[in-house]
Amino acid sequence: MATDLRSPPEPSVTSVVKGIVDDFQTLMQQQVALFRAEVLNDWRKTKEAAWPTVAGVGIMAISGIMLSLMLVHLVHWGTSPAGSDPASIPLWGCYGLVGALFAVCGAALTYFGITRFQSFNPLPEESAQALKENVQWLTNKR
Repeated sequence: MATDLRSPPEPSVTSVVKGIVDDFQTLMQQQVALFRAEVLNDWRKTKEAAWPTVAGVGIMAISGIMLSLMLVHLVHWGTSPAGSDPASIPLWGCYGLVGALFAVCGAALTYFGITRFQSFNPLPEESAQALKENVQWLTNKR
């Protein structure tokens, strides 16, 4: 049995530098891929949280318009002669009820959307942390 005791040849400086450059390029490609995936995920979460918020604000705007109309009808009812409205609920009261219902629904949707926004951070935390660690490693290795 023959045993080969020769050690492998030392790598050249150019092959070591090429390996470092290749590793650095691979690392940067992985950083960009991680950043892109994290931004897309955060964009999806932002869209999911934005819809209830926008809908809630829109419904509350409609509520504000209806409550303003209610005030106009309240002034009209207050200045009209007694007994001129045969309805059991005056028109201003109807506007007020519907406006209040819209205000509650809009406030609930807005609250739901805001809590969804607060449940995540739209900034790419993992990518920033990984990049920070890489820079820290590179600066400490010198």
